[in-house]
Amino acid sequence: MDIVEWAVEKMNGIDADWLREFDEAMLGYFAIDHAEAGMDEKELSWYADLPPGEAALTYGRDLDLCRIDVFWPSPGLGRTT
Repeated sequence: MDIVEWAVEKMNGIDADWLREFDEAMLGYFAIDHAEAGMDEKELSWYADLPPGEAALTYGRDLDLCRIDVFWPSPGLGRTT
């Protein structure tokens, strides 16, 4: 395996703590987690360089997901405008 293949393989690993926090944010903002959204490791890697909450919001904007706090505020999550 050359250095480029190794780097790509290494970059595709998603940190478990980041994924847990991303799923919590996804559930809080959109009432789905990454598995329910159909995200695979490749798609997750597109957002993994962002903090989990920001990644969830960015994913939601990219896919035009409806936030659940549009209709009622989510406890524990700060409102963003």
